[in-house]
Amino acid sequence: MRVIQDVTPKRATELKRLRVCAYARVSSGKDAMLHSLSAQVSYYQKFISSHIDWTFCGIYADEAFTGTKEVRPQFQQMLEECRKGNVDLIVTKSISRLARNTITLLQTVRELKTMGVDVYFEEQNIHTLSADGELMLSILASYAQEESLSASENQKWRIRKSFEAGEITAGFPKLFGYKVVKGRITIDEDAAPLVREIFSQFANGASLAEIAHWLTANNIPCIVKGAWTSRKVKLILANEKYSGNSLLQKTFRNNHLEKRKIVNRGHLPQFFVEDSHPAIVDMVTYQIVAERLQQASDYFTSPSPQSESPFSKKMVCGYCGGYVKRAKNNARTIWNCHRYLEDGRAGCEGAKQIRNDMLEQICCEVFGWESLDEEFIRKKIVKIKVFDRKLLFEMVDGRTIEKEWKYKSRSASWTPEMRERARQKALLQHGG
Repeated sequence: MRVIQDVTPKRATELKRLRVCAYARVSSGKDAMLHSLSAQVSYYQKFISSHIDWTFCGIYADEAFTGTKEVRPQFQQMLEECRKGNVDLIVTKSISRLARNTITLLQTVRELKTMGVDVYFEEQNIHTLSADGELMLSILASYAQEESLSASENQKWRIRKSFEAGEITAGFPKLFGYKVVKGRITIDEDAAPLVREIFSQFANGASLAEIAHWLTANNIPCIVKGAWTSRKVKLILANEKYSGNSLLQKTFRNNHLEKRKIVNRGHLPQFFVEDSHPAIVDMVTYQIVAERLQQASDYFTSPSPQSESPFSKKMVCGYCGGYVKRAKNNARTIWNCHRYLEDGRAGCEGAKQIRNDMLEQICCEVFGWESLDEEFIRKKIVKIKVFDRKLLFEMVDGRTIEKEWKYKSRSASWTPEMRERARQKALLQHGG
């Protein structure tokens, strides 16, 4: 029997169709006015539909706050669809639309490549699955990153020039007690009385914890999320802007990619502007408060960073999980939960302090040392959890060592001379 095959070319509609979506970043600035989201949706629908072998699979768009994929929900949703095998091709306007830095771009493209998903950049006319696609991407993405860096540096330059000129409006929008109306800083008369009361109470001897308790007891809403704490009260008291003056450039961003806020400790110049805006607190009260805060800082100050302890970054509170901080208390070095140090019992209810000399003594007892082996602590101990009269050592080899401890009574540490003085004092008090 003769077999007859149909060799008629298949129609385009019978060919395998590529599932295609588009990705756009909608800027909140000039770009948004020129290219609205609706305009981009319309454009990509027409563009994809004009290809007879493509199937339209939607458009994903994020606001262009940053170029990092972690904070772009639509971008993440698109990647998830690709991982499910629902997309064959992504169309986007340019390299900078997909990512602002080379690392993020190449990581994304390579992940898509392993899934067989192609990305087409219209401006550069590049397909990532083409033979020279990744090489060209590396080169062009580097240019895009440099462009992002240049824009960031220009913005920093404008901000610093405004600081040098004493322009302070940008630092005020979220400052409790003030409001900015049409570029003019004015006192918020509804909030200002609370600020004055906080300053007045502290100037008259109340502690940070007492003020926080008073605010909570009187059902006064906290100015930031959560409950009132000593730290939040201190943030108000330590802000020079309430005196009508402004210290500019207290913080800065580390770079244009991470944009992590860094406290300015001499990295960049700072500018102090006197009488920059209306004062909520009079200067006499402000200075009294500043002196009290400084006295508290001198009384309870962390040791000098030059003498870094081997226990640094290893001490953990056994109750709240916060790190345990080294500090000074009456000229004695102690370790205590940083949440307790900042906010008292509101920060950590179970925190217990331990003196540094006791900590060293316990280590010597546990490991059989005559004197402290700092190198051993740094290399062999992963973590030390601090509980009430108990320490838990977590070792590099996976072991845990528990050690109970207690302070000696005060009289147990007295010398014979101290005992004699105490005896003589007791005789005088009882008329002997």
